[in-house]
Amino acid sequence: MRLAFLFLFLSCAIGFGQFVNLNESDFSKADSIAFSYKGHSLKNPPLLTYELTKDLTTDVEKFRAIFTWVCTNIENDYQSYLKTRKKRKKIQKDRARFLAWNESFTPKVFEKLVAEKRTACTGYAYLIKEMANLAGFQSEIVNGYGRTPTLLLEENDPPNHSWNTVKLDGKWYLCDATWSAGRIMLDDSGPRFEPDYDDVYFLPNPELFTKNHYPLELELSLLEELPSLTDFIVAPVIYKEAFRFGIAPILPEKMHLEVLRDVNTSFELKIPEGLDVKKFRLALNKGGKDVEVQPKITLLKPGKIRMEYTFNRTGLYDAHIVFDGDKIATYVVKVRRN
Repeated sequence: MRLAFLFLFLSCAIGFGQFVNLNESDFSKADSIAFSYKGHSLKNPPLLTYELTKDLTTDVEKFRAIFTWVCTNIENDYQSYLKTRKKRKKIQKDRARFLAWNESFTPKVFEKLVAEKRTACTGYAYLIKEMANLAGFQSEIVNGYGRTPTLLLEENDPPNHSWNTVKLDGKWYLCDATWSAGRIMLDDSGPRFEPDYDDVYFLPNPELFTKNHYPLELELSLLEELPSLTDFIVAPVIYKEAFRFGIAPILPEKMHLEVLRDVNTSFELKIPEGLDVKKFRLALNKGGKDVEVQPKITLLKPGKIRMEYTFNRTGLYDAHIVFDGDKIATYVVKVRRN
């Protein structure tokens, strides 16, 4: 009964999410303020938050300055991520214990973060929440599963990622500071963080966000309906450029496909109205280099297209959906004889 009440309370309190169209927004002032405080100490978060927000007027601008500062001043610590993942794996089957451990763990992460300005996703999410709260905004840490082209999941994997919800101007939004800050490069010298601030995960479309973020508490998706975790795990991989252009794969729903040679294979996409569909391509890779081909493109209705291509050779292909030279999504296609 208590869990049911809690779910109802969170659903009513959080509601359904909004998103900000980055192509129609000007955050130059907020970003300039954030950049002017680069390298600033974290030992006095209330003062830092005040300095970042005091000259901005809207909630979204104020939160933007916080988000940009966090993403451009905190390093992603891969070793901390590995330690966190190991602990999560031990207690993943006990949901209550996992949530309790995660809640007690984040303040410890914050202590290290203040001292070293290095952390894993849990620390990013905790810092975003704390600074948002200091600025007068409600924010929650969301724990769940993150899925990228280099971070695929299996059914029994433990939760591996954390991000945030935030309430601005009376509306709830999503964000992921970890993935906006840069990337972890794995090379011969070991893992290293490569800073590369990209704001595509700043207040994105919740429908697109849940293509690679799956929360443990489903109401924190900010959607009325969410696919099952199994459906999430087997779905096509999407890239951050999908967020930049607002392109979402719809069909097929699974990444791994089996199709027949010389028979049409189709892919359906949700796109912003007015997008130049002539810039879509398929890039096929059969174990060598990507080869771009021109699919047949049909506008099904405003905001929805179908791409069709006929594979004339058998084999296993990585089939990348490409827009204007950037990869949007990847399918793995096994082509067999009729």
